[in-house]
Amino acid sequence: MHNEDKLFRFLRELVDVDSTTGHEGEAGDRVAAFLERAGGFQVERWPVEPGRVNVFARRPPDGGPLHAVLSTHLDTVPPFFPSREDAQTIYGRGACDAKGIVAAMVFAALALAQAGETGFGLLFVVGEERNSAGALAANLRPQGARWLINGEPTESRLIRAGKGVLRLNLRAHGRCAHSAYPELGESAIDKLLDGLARLRRLPLPHDPLLGPTTLNIGTLRGGRAPNVIPDEAEAEVMIRLVEDAAPLKAGIAAALAAAGVEHDFVLEFPPIRLETAPGFDTGVVAFGTDIPNLTAWGRPVLFGPGSIHVAHTPDERIAKTELVAAVDAYVRLIRHFRDH
Repeated sequence: MHNEDKLFRFLRELVDVDSTTGHEGEAGDRVAAFLERAGGFQVERWPVEPGRVNVFARRPPDGGPLHAVLSTHLDTVPPFFPSREDAQTIYGRGACDAKGIVAAMVFAALALAQAGETGFGLLFVVGEERNSAGALAANLRPQGARWLINGEPTESRLIRAGKGVLRLNLRAHGRCAHSAYPELGESAIDKLLDGLARLRRLPLPHDPLLGPTTLNIGTLRGGRAPNVIPDEAEAEVMIRLVEDAAPLKAGIAAALAAAGVEHDFVLEFPPIRLETAPGFDTGVVAFGTDIPNLTAWGRPVLFGPGSIHVAHTPDERIAKTELVAAVDAYVRLIRHFRDH
């Protein structure tokens, strides 16, 4: 079977495994087993939580320094749906984010091994889509690599910079009453809406390269019935950072306190500035990555086939030509960073 056909089949088999966050076990086993069958790699399964493992592979298998490691994540967002393909495209959950990247990295590693090259590794982690549990665990056992080539759908561009992430949970408390007599209660939803309105009025920083800080109110929950003054309300907010979060966090705290709303900052990654290489298109991205949690794995680079604009959608897909080209691109990146 032609290598391209093997690549497409491997990706479809991987997409057909449900690896939504928390359920990555089978996907990790399949990738590890594939590399073990290929030979020439030391393959390790690193437990993160019961049923969830990071997969690490290195060449040569008997140790030695690593100049670069290819890395991306095994988990996907829900809902799971299986693969399909036509002459140009492979569809399915994870096709571009990030199982297409896994497949391209694996086949780049096979090509390098067949050429007799050594000094590189592969790291596939769990949990990137939710809390980066796999990256945090992997950062406790670095392998001495000089470069980390991280994969996300960047439309096959090397990324010069990426926005950071600040996620917070909001809670408001009130007192139940019959809605016919609102003066007898205290509406938690009204408090929460006031707090969210104050957040939306905050001045948000702008960076010349990364652009604006953005704020998304992702979830809202609260209330018991239409005729009951609500005593509880919650919201989750995601902010994409373009600079240090400290001044913004102070403004958020003051705005929510004025509305009587409690909050917790549950996730924070700083904006990143990244290395590039000659011969590649470059760009910037607004989404977060595992890079801030893999600081012990070398100087970071970000590159991957596929578009973030179809990731997480019912039409998630990757072009076969871009997938094939990504294999060659990862080979070129490994060789470039071997010499730098």
